[in-house]
Amino acid sequence: DTMRRVVRQSKFRHVFGQAVKNDQCYDDIRVSRVTWDSSFCAVNPRFVAIIVDASGGGAFLVLPLHKTGRIDKSYPTVCGHTGPVLDIDWCPHNDQVIASGSEDCTVMVWQIPENGLTLSLTEPVVVLEGHSKRVGIVSWHPTARNVLLSAGCDNAIIIWNVGTGEALINLDDMHVDMIFNVSWNRNGSLICTASKDKKVRVIDPRKQEIVAEKEKTHEGARPMRAIFLADGNIFTTGFSRMSERQLALWNPKNMEEPIALHEMDTSNGVLLPFYDPDTNIIYLCGKGDSSIRYFEITDESPYVHYLNTFSSKEPQRGMGFMPKRGLDVNKCEIARFFKLHERKCEPIIMTVPRKSDLFQDDLYPDTAGPEAALEAEEWFEGKNADPLLISLKHGYIPGKNRDLKVVKKNILDNKPAANKKSDLISAPKKAADASNSQNDAKLDEILRELKSIKDTITNQDERISKLEQQMAKIAD
Repeated sequence: DTMRRVVRQSKFRHVFGQAVKNDQCYDDIRVSRVTWDSSFCAVNPRFVAIIVDASGGGAFLVLPLHKTGRIDKSYPTVCGHTGPVLDIDWCPHNDQVIASGSEDCTVMVWQIPENGLTLSLTEPVVVLEGHSKRVGIVSWHPTARNVLLSAGCDNAIIIWNVGTGEALINLDDMHVDMIFNVSWNRNGSLICTASKDKKVRVIDPRKQEIVAEKEKTHEGARPMRAIFLADGNIFTTGFSRMSERQLALWNPKNMEEPIALHEMDTSNGVLLPFYDPDTNIIYLCGKGDSSIRYFEITDESPYVHYLNTFSSKEPQRGMGFMPKRGLDVNKCEIARFFKLHERKCEPIIMTVPRKSDLFQDDLYPDTAGPEAALEAEEWFEGKNADPLLISLKHGYIPGKNRDLKVVKKNILDNKPAANKKSDLISAPKKAADASNSQNDAKLDEILRELKSIKDTITNQDERISKLEQQMAKIAD
């Protein structure tokens, strides 16, 4: 019995990490050298995206997962930003849509062709303008379609409806200092932020109010991170006053004392936490470290249990983390990282070795699927929904993604939109009549404007010829 207490029972005590062979890496990539603490890499079951060095602007590569080996220097990039790209994030509900934030103060949303890029992409689907300083964080809502959050060095957080290109929530007076990171909770009803003023804040974005906050979460001055866990608790990484790296666990309902606080080491790289809500494992990747440490979070003391460390020789410049549905369940793979070196991207596979070939349902509970649980409008109106789960028993087969359509609201049409389905069923005829009369009105307006322009031109012509005659007289 005493032995049982010493060695904690956990199916994740033997997670085994392994880098793939050289020919399965992505080689000859000039990874961005911008000094910014984002992960520089985003992956999904179809593509890996990597922020790269670009002369005179900002760019990132988007490679189909199978496009391993040497990447040609002339390989097309996504290059519409006029300043370096600082952060990228794949849409959880559409594997061909990715958002990017840049030093040029804009957020851009891109649609990647189904089989990847054949030409460089310079035209985003939509440009979101609202920040006055560089945009260092972009993060999609976990359950509502087309809802995107961005945070900039203007200390503002903006939440956009990408489907209409509008900023619907602007939280610009909650942070007095730089925002290090923003994390949505499981159903997207709250966000938590870590900021340079050493505070962690829990915010209800729709009520635009701070629900909880903790001062001096970590005493040190170096950057912190804060992320929501599936049970609503918050996990933070930061530095002690003595510059030791720390990790802590907090209950937002009582932020006085942490549930757990652990010192780790004295390295100075910022710890980027990657969290898997299905297994409750947190992987910590320090920028500039050459290791990935992982911990299991449970509800019994000491709450944050160290599992193991995956070590390699090369330090990491950044890291991508594959969503669960992109993993190989037949190989008992529970996580896959995409580690950025200076000139390459190296996948690292984490497995739990099992003797049986059968599907291991204890390793793979149902996981968040690619369907959105809510539409943007429903979420902005106050609805919440948990992620729609799928089983991975037979592996995940990516389906067809619908194109992202952006319907810019027309200022001329100041009619309230019909929202409810029942309205929409009775509305087609009215809507058709209304839109016809609207079209007629618009046509009239355009014709009137054309006529007035023509008149102006005629007048100007006459005036010019008169002036020319006067000039001629003076010259004579």
